[in-house]
Amino acid sequence: MKLKKTISLIIFILPIALIFSQDLSKPDSMSNQIERSDITRRHFLGSSIFVLGNFLPDPPEYIQLNYGYQLTPKDAIIFEFITWNYDAPLGIPYGESWENDEEDFPGYVKDYGIGIGYQRFHWKNLYTTVQANPFLQQYFTPEKDKIQTGFQLFLQLRIGYRVEIKERWFIEPSFVCNYWPINTNLPESFQILEDKWPNYFLFEPGLHFGFKF
Repeated sequence: MKLKKTISLIIFILPIALIFSQDLSKPDSMSNQIERSDITRRHFLGSSIFVLGNFLPDPPEYIQLNYGYQLTPKDAIIFEFITWNYDAPLGIPYGESWENDEEDFPGYVKDYGIGIGYQRFHWKNLYTTVQANPFLQQYFTPEKDKIQTGFQLFLQLRIGYRVEIKERWFIEPSFVCNYWPINTNLPESFQILEDKWPNYFLFEPGLHFGFKF
């Protein structure tokens, strides 16, 4: 599942969130916490706008839950649980091939992952996050028969901006560079398509949301 409509929605929301960021920011913003060198709420829970893909005709069964802990005003550690389905190589770049159903696997992949990340705030609410997600991958036929199981190590570099809303809530528009150096035990028919494309995807738009407590 390429989540075409969901990604289009993200691209639409991203500039709007940035334009109104100054109006939505509150006195308890991350930038002001950094200036005061204190933390009023250390914990946060969140998810991704990609969950909206579950409302599409061919839902990816996308579930993501993030838990974060603010170590210092500038540093946080993040734990992530994520599961989803996809039916084409992740390295297909934007363009004609990305939208071409002929590039789809003869089936689909089901991922289960638990990841860990480190988030660093730099200037005001501008941040970067580096994250590693090990995935258990299950490969299925179109009839939902399981073929075999593999492993993927999925690495991310995220650059984004936190927009504070009413002190506790926030959204984080971002761009992500993805790289998966390990991707094992694909069925031969899947591997042929996978080998056509790189093992990275650059500048993927994203939008996380959550609340602090």
